[in-house]
Amino acid sequence: MPRCCSNKSFGGIVPAGLLPIIYLAFIALGLPDSAIGSAWPTMAPALGAGLSWVGAVSMIISAGTIVSSLMSVRVVDRFGTGRVTAASVLLTAAALMGFSLSGEFWQLCLWAIPYGLGAGAVDAALNAYVAVHYKSQHMSWLHCMWGVGASGGPVIMSMCLGTGTWNDGFRVLGIAQLVIVAVLTLSLPLWKDRKLPHAAGADAERGEARRTRRELLGVRGVVPVLICFFCYCSVEGTCGNWAATYCSLAAGISASTAASWASLFYIGITVGRGVSGFLTIRLKDEQMIRLGQVLIAAGVVVMLVPGLRHLLPVALVLIGSGCAPIYPSIIHATPKRFGEDVALELTGMQMAIAYIGYLVASPAFGVLAQLISVELYPVYLCVFLLAMIIAAEWTNRVTRRA
Repeated sequence: MPRCCSNKSFGGIVPAGLLPIIYLAFIALGLPDSAIGSAWPTMAPALGAGLSWVGAVSMIISAGTIVSSLMSVRVVDRFGTGRVTAASVLLTAAALMGFSLSGEFWQLCLWAIPYGLGAGAVDAALNAYVAVHYKSQHMSWLHCMWGVGASGGPVIMSMCLGTGTWNDGFRVLGIAQLVIVAVLTLSLPLWKDRKLPHAAGADAERGEARRTRRELLGVRGVVPVLICFFCYCSVEGTCGNWAATYCSLAAGISASTAASWASLFYIGITVGRGVSGFLTIRLKDEQMIRLGQVLIAAGVVVMLVPGLRHLLPVALVLIGSGCAPIYPSIIHATPKRFGEDVALELTGMQMAIAYIGYLVASPAFGVLAQLISVELYPVYLCVFLLAMIIAAEWTNRVTRRA
C-alpha cells in the first residue's frame, strides 16, 4: 500500500487563501449542531412533542450523516470537494429554514433528513481533504472551528429566544449558513482540479480499480482503527450527553450548576484543539493520541475517587482536553497509514462509524443508568477508554509493519 506524507495537493500546492474558507465551512458545520438541544425545552410544547422526542430527531440526523459519509467518495469523485462542500452547507441551510417554518413534530423529522445528509457529506469531504493536503496542526484547528460554531449556535438561539421565538433562532442560523454558501461558491475556482488522489481519473491513469469497502476492511490496520474511532466517539458522546445528569445526581448539586459544569467538557475540547494545533508542530499523530488518552484517564480517575467529587469540573475539563487531539489526529494519520488513494474512502468509513458510536453508546448508557445506577458513568467511560487504547496500539503496530 503506498504511503505519502506530503501536505501538498495532488498536482500542486493548495492556495493559502483556501484554508480560511475550509475553516469557515467547519464553523458552518458546528453552528446548528447544539441549537436543537438548546431550544428544545421551548420547542417541545409548541410542537406538541414530549421532551424525549428530540432523540428521534437526533437519530434521523445521525442516520443521514452515516449514509452521506459512506457515499462521499462517489460524490466527491464526480463533483469535487469544493462543490460538494457548498452543496452540503446549502442542504443544512435549507433544513434550518425548514425547521424555522415547522409547526408540527413530523415536519421537524422531515427536515432532519437533508440536515443529516448535508452534515455528513461536508464532514467526510473536508476531513479527507485537510488530511491529505495540510499539516497536522490544521486538522486540529479545523475541529477547533467546529467547536467555535457549536458554541456559537446556542448563543444565537438564546438571543433569539430572549427577543422572539425559536423559529427566529433557526431562521438566523439558516441565513448565516446561506452567507457561508455564498462565500464557498465564490471560492470554487480555488478548488478547481484539486480533487483527492482517489478521484476516478487518477485511478484510471494508474490502471487501478477502486477498492470495495470489503477489500478496505481487509487492509491491515483498518479494522482496529475503526474500533478505536468507535470507542473514542462513544467516550465523547456519552461524556457530553450525560455530564450534567451525573454531576447533579452524583454530586447533589443543582440542575443549573450541573449544566454549567457540563459545558466545561465542550470548552475543554474547543480550547484543547486550539492548543493541540501548536503541539502537533512537535509531536506526531500517534503521540497526540496517546497524550489525549492520558488526559482522559486522569479525568476518569478523578471521577472514580469518591472523595474528589468536588473536582468534577476539573475532571470534565481534563476529559474534554483529552478528547481534543484524538479525533483530528486519527483522521490526519489516515493518508500516511493507508495511502492517499484510499484516504477519502476510509475517512468516510470513519465518519460513519463515528456517528454510529454517537448513536449507540450514549443511549445504551441511559438504559444502564435507568436499570442500575448513573454512578456507572465513569466506569462506562473507562471501559471504552481501555478498548480505545488497545485498538490504537494495535493500529500502530500493524501499520508500522505494513
